[in-house]
Parts: sequence; C-alpha cells; structure tokens
Amino acid sequence: MRILVCEDEKQLADILVAILKHNNYSVDVVYDGISALDYIQTCNYEGVILDLMLPKLDGISVLKKVRSSGNTVPIIILSAKSQIDDKILGLDNGANDYLTKPFEAAELLARIRVMTRKVEQTSSVIALGNTILNPTTLELSTTKESIRLPNKEFQILEMLMSNKSSIISAEKFVERIWGYDSDVDISTVWVHISTLRKKLASLEANITIKTVRNVGYRLEEI
Repeated sequence: MRILVCEDEKQLADILVAILKHNNYSVDVVYDGISALDYIQTCNYEGVILDLMLPKLDGISVLKKVRSSGNTVPIIILSAKSQIDDKILGLDNGANDYLTKPFEAAELLARIRVMTRKVEQTSSVIALGNTILNPTTLELSTTKESIRLPNKEFQILEMLMSNKSSIISAEKFVERIWGYDSDVDISTVWVHISTLRKKLASLEANITIKTVRNVGYRLEEI
C-alpha cells in the first residue's frame, strides 16, 4: 500500500517515512503544498498524511483543491494545530481524520489502517491493453502471469500508465520519484526503463515503453 507524506519538517518527515516503511508501506514524501497537490493529482495513493502548515500552499488549500477535483483519496491531517476549530475546518473540507502533534506511532498506524481499509478492499487497478498494474500489491500482470515490481520500477510504470498519452522526461521521473533534492543521475532511470521493458516482454504484454529521442518516454500498444 502506497502512502504520500506531506510534511515540511524534514526530520519529522524522515521519522514518518521510517515508521511507515517499517510497517511495509511504500512511501513518497514532499515538503511543500504545491508538490503535495501535484503528487496527489498525478499519482495513485491509498492514503495521504497532510500537514496544515506547508510552505507555498497550505494544507487546507491543498485539501480543498483535491476534493474539488473529485479526488477521494483518504487524507489524514497531522498537525500541531490542536484547537477544535482547526479540526472542524479540516474535517469539513474533506479530511478523513485529524491527528495532532506530538503523536504516538501506534495510534497513527491504527488510524491509517482504518482510513485505508475500504481502499485496500476496493482499490482500482490501472489497465492498458492486456496489462494490469495493481497499486495495492505493486503487481504487474497479464493473462500469462503476474510479478511484483520493486518500488521504483512500479512508480515509473505507474506514471507512464496513468499518463499514457504523455511523454515523460527522465528528469521528471527523477524529480517525482527520487525527489527535487536527489542527486540521482538520469542513467538510473534508463536502467529501470530497460528492466521494465524486459519484464513487459517476458509477460507478453501488448504495451511497450518507447523512447522519444531527446524528449523522454511514453507507452505504446503493440
């Protein structure tokens, strides 16, 4: 199950990521509201942990924009704002839950389990051609068989399948998957793309990843 952490305090963000990964969640993290909105709108998450006091765009504004777009991803607000009015504001604008800082890891995990339980049971898959990508299990499958993808490969293929008419640059993959501050070289993306091509071929998928020279990558049916 994949969770997005939106928290501008990097030390706390690192703690949240460690807690979630230790409990077998796949985790992405962003540090400002604009990035949070971008990630929520273009990726498939089973849950979001959202701070209210984010730079560039505050958490309530992110929440309003997400809900006004029709996105129903479960969102739990994790904030130092503990007044009842703050909680009411968050819940009235579409948050599924509200937890104040400081928090106990066990309580956060329990609330995430409750928040995402229905999603886990009914999570929609991404399908293109004879190929299905399951965001809950990270499985790539065709009528031939299924395999579980490593997290980075899953995220690359998810971006391609969710934006099947778009060309995505190697730089965009690095920015979205490894983060703005990452020193990952784009050759890392090439390696993952190459591996994904081989896996798609081994599954006899009727889609492939095409290189658009000097621009990026896109999916094509074959």
